[in-house]
Amino acid sequence: MADHDLTGFAKSTFTHGGTTRRVLRRGTGPAVIIMAEIPGITPKVLEFAAHVADVGCTAVLPVLFGTPGRDANPASGGWPNTARALASTMGQVCVSREFTVLATGRSSRVVGWLRALAAAEHERCGGPGVGAVGMCVTGGFALAMATDERMLAPVLSQPSLPLPCTPGRAGTIDISPRELAVVRGRCEREGLQVLGLRFKGDRLVPGERFAFLRRTLGDAFVAVELEDDTANPEAALPPHSVLTEHLVDEPGQPTRQALDTVLDLFREKLLGEPAGPAL
Repeated sequence: MADHDLTGFAKSTFTHGGTTRRVLRRGTGPAVIIMAEIPGITPKVLEFAAHVADVGCTAVLPVLFGTPGRDANPASGGWPNTARALASTMGQVCVSREFTVLATGRSSRVVGWLRALAAAEHERCGGPGVGAVGMCVTGGFALAMATDERMLAPVLSQPSLPLPCTPGRAGTIDISPRELAVVRGRCEREGLQVLGLRFKGDRLVPGERFAFLRRTLGDAFVAVELEDDTANPEAALPPHSVLTEHLVDEPGQPTRQALDTVLDLFREKLLGEPAGPAL
């Protein structure tokens, strides 16, 4: 897939707490904040955003790292370019104080900025609230954003932080205990639902992490765990990116059904529509 020139996406900026970042936007209706994985807002992430816009929501993509629209697939630019892009972006994330990569029991500082963006988009777009999708290093951000009552549909797609270098890190997620307690309270009082997606063999998202979320959130945590052999075989890396690089966007495919589960959550919680049939 070639680089995406961002046609069809409006460009703006958002400032909070002295930090200004670029934002891409597509669609109308209640806002869904889409936080990209490493290496950034690739063409596949933009395809996912188009799906969100097509169901009647506004896809809002903050540029947290990387170059929007750049295709990092080695089939397009070759392995050396892909390796450089991944290493550069991951290096930025690891040294940034905005991201909590290894520490447990902490929420990343960037979550405060994301909550402010979600509040501003709710005011701009209307509706009963907002949704959020975090992917890989941003996966847990959607959970931490759910301390705000405006967050009605948090989705954790392959949440990879803290990096599971030890058993202790494998069995937790990047959110502070205080904020996790707030989210758990919303689940108990308000019926908040948290959706999680992973491939079963993904070492970056171990089963212990989802087991921790089940213990903590109970039935409010809905896990979609896919067999590795359902991932797109043409993807360059092992099964990981459920909604983007490893998606097989064909009716009846398990990854497409996972995508439909996400879109149905937005239809139900943000648009007041019944969940549609799986394609």
